[in-house]
Amino acid sequence: MAREIRIEIDDEQYAQLEREAHERHEDPTVYAGRVLAQELNRARFLEGSALFLATPGVREEFASRFGPQPGTAASAA
Repeated sequence: MAREIRIEIDDEQYAQLEREAHERHEDPTVYAGRVLAQELNRARFLEGSALFLATPGVREEFASRFGPQPGTAASAA
């Protein structure tokens, strides 16, 4: 079920939003909703990952299987 959320952004941010939506051939409102949802999903993923790695023994087990350092495809969060 979709819900409505209202946010206020300044004119400069709105103009940037419109430009980015136009580049992707999307309605600015649809684009803004998608970007917001992606950012919320990313935040939830990072929070869940941190909780997972904080579980005793998990970090060590993960490092023993996959190595202690991030791979070349990893990006800093």
